[in-house]
Amino acid sequence: MTDNELLATSEGNRQKALSIIRRIGVTEAFARAGGEAHIVGSVAMGLIMTHRDIDIHAYTTTLTAKDSFAVMADIAECSGITRMECRNLITTDEACMEWHAWYADENGHEWQLDIMHILKGSRYDGYFERMAEHIKTALTEETRLAILRLKAETPEGTHVAGIEYYQAVLRDGIRTWPDFAAWRKEHAAEGIIEWMP
Repeated sequence: MTDNELLATSEGNRQKALSIIRRIGVTEAFARAGGEAHIVGSVAMGLIMTHRDIDIHAYTTTLTAKDSFAVMADIAECSGITRMECRNLITTDEACMEWHAWYADENGHEWQLDIMHILKGSRYDGYFERMAEHIKTALTEETRLAILRLKAETPEGTHVAGIEYYQAVLRDGIRTWPDFAAWRKEHAAEGIIEWMP
């Protein structure tokens, strides 16, 4: 892809992701439960490419599995949602219900929504919003293109956490897929990577 194609693909996917969030009504579903939802990750940073994932962190002042299921039941009513999974992490440091929902768009493309329902005031309250802002501030035109190119060149079926790309490019100067693949072998990602520029 040319630089212009990378930028156009990323922006097109960002706009599509935003329209899916509106169609599903994620923000409204959490608002009805007295909470608020924030877009984080690659959509928030304008760095979404071929991996169609949408990261949302939602916060409520209390958190029970029953209440979280009730909010997600509203979201499941959207006709494009094809399946959902969850993990109950309320009693861990993450203090959340981790939800994954799959949405089929009108072109037959599948999008994954990663919705973290987090207890307000807990360890990760606002952390990933701050991370996204730090990364956006640190980006230059050159590093944005380097990240988008690495994402575009990632072999299908290879799972790479977004933070790995950002850390490699912004902190360690990685620019090519072979160098990135080697970098990943030396920087094995486990659990939540707490890093921001």
